[in-house]
Amino acid sequence: MKGTVLVIGMGLIGGSLALCIKSDHPDATIIGHDVNHKELRLARSLGIIDEMSLSLQSAAERADLIIISTPVFQTEKIIAQFQSFALKETVIITDTGSTKEQIMKCSEELTTKGIQFIGGHPMAGSHKSGVAAAKKILFENAFYMLTPGSGATGEKVEELQEWLKGTRAKFLIVEPREHDELTGTISHFPHIVAASLVHQAKESSVQHPYLRRLAAGGFRDITRIASSNPTMWKDITLQNRAVLLSLLKQWKTEMDEVITIIEEKDSQGIFDYFTEAKTFRDDLPIQEKGAIPSFYDLFVDVPDYPGVISEVTAYLAGENISLTNIRILETREDIYGVLVISFQTLEDRERALHCLNENTGYELFLG
Repeated sequence: MKGTVLVIGMGLIGGSLALCIKSDHPDATIIGHDVNHKELRLARSLGIIDEMSLSLQSAAERADLIIISTPVFQTEKIIAQFQSFALKETVIITDTGSTKEQIMKCSEELTTKGIQFIGGHPMAGSHKSGVAAAKKILFENAFYMLTPGSGATGEKVEELQEWLKGTRAKFLIVEPREHDELTGTISHFPHIVAASLVHQAKESSVQHPYLRRLAAGGFRDITRIASSNPTMWKDITLQNRAVLLSLLKQWKTEMDEVITIIEEKDSQGIFDYFTEAKTFRDDLPIQEKGAIPSFYDLFVDVPDYPGVISEVTAYLAGENISLTNIRILETREDIYGVLVISFQTLEDRERALHCLNENTGYELFLG
């Protein structure tokens, strides 16, 4: 496809979308806009965008497709600015926000002017942030949720999907409210729970100095999403406030029930609680990308001798297998390995598993 694409927000998501569009539509012109001029210049120097624009209005008025890839409250402000711009009648505007209902309400002013707004949420992420971390493969096999506005035609939805086909994502069309309930349950709410677990550990660490060292293992892994950007999650929590309040009240009720079965020493009830959770969790798709970015971890049960980590990484380097993180667990309770290696993709982890199986006698387990 030919045309001009404006990407507002030169971060991980905006940069990755620009790369995907550039790959599948080489005749298109990609313009980048960001209030952070350093990231904007970096995007241009890396070849992620063709042009930089410091003027939002001039770039928006040239565009055939506008992608707003900014925090959700900033997206609302940008949509409001568009009211006074002389946008093309045929332009498609989309966003990448993690909440949809409030943003879609804001877009209604554009819809009354004949502008087609199609909400979007690519459900993918990375350990890294910023445009330097942008990758074409970021969205492969991930769900990409679309919430068309009331004025958006099926033809325009198909056109947007054509622009975005380089993501290799799986598109789902849902209502804004349903989107927020789905992502609230399996993404936003777990972030709050993870943060609350960390808060509880912080309080306990005052009386138990060894807690920090013990938490370096499995606890740190199950709460890693609590390390996400606080500003972004403040905005998401406020935008999806009604859904989250309902979920938290349900959670409170469930915890009261758990307290009761423990107080009553209800052995069968406790067993059933863990069994039901295990059964549902074990039935979840393993190779699907969901709302929370997947962490492709490989646990390596290595012997304790000098140079063993260098040995493992040398085998991986010999096969040109990239890793995103490597760490040593200090406790083995309820976990299999001491060395944990994280990979960007499932394919990289599979290659590493094969490589280490071929070259070492260490026990290997998938995270």
